[in-house]
Amino acid sequence: MSMPTEGAVDLSRHHIPENLSDRFALIFVKFLRFFADIFFAKRYGHRAIVLETVAAVPGMVAGALQHLRALRRMEDDQGWIRILLDEAENERMHLMTFIHIAKPSGLERILVLFTQGMFYNFFFVLYLITPKTAHRIVGYFEEEAIVSYTEYLKEIDSGLHENVPAPRIAIEYWDLAPDARLRDVVKVIRDDEAGHRNVNHEFANSFSRGSRAVVG
Repeated sequence: MSMPTEGAVDLSRHHIPENLSDRFALIFVKFLRFFADIFFAKRYGHRAIVLETVAAVPGMVAGALQHLRALRRMEDDQGWIRILLDEAENERMHLMTFIHIAKPSGLERILVLFTQGMFYNFFFVLYLITPKTAHRIVGYFEEEAIVSYTEYLKEIDSGLHENVPAPRIAIEYWDLAPDARLRDVVKVIRDDEAGHRNVNHEFANSFSRGSRAVVG
């Protein structure tokens, strides 16, 4: 994976697998990417609608389990809970934005129900067994999201996708200019994904070090 760094956001960061857990996480994400590419092809808006419903799951699941952990152990969470819940909310706003850009079909709505149900239960059990692997999977998910949104931007710039006006919900949430366009929205969402990538890789690394990362 090789991409340029744009502005203050590093788009090229990739965690090289260091052990079996990392390799499993990467293979799992590449497996899902393969099927997403087959089903959605270049329909990036529709891809985002389905995948963002899945992307909003890990933060909520991990946040809830970290909350219960803190209660159970009667100790501070070191900022994890708020970060994870904010991530879930941010991913949900990605979904709400793309609903206004690419209207989901009936088949896609059914796919959302099936995919989200399967992934929620999978991620819940995985996080109970190995939170390190769970966070690494999310980190790799976000790396793939950066790739997809970068390709989306290229196709907008080339005229393959119309650079329509940004939805009002996106303008208000990201405090964009009143005349913001689709390209502006895709860029800030890609920046969000880069942030989630960094956080989840760091969370996974903290388990490798045998200590929980302290986050702000």
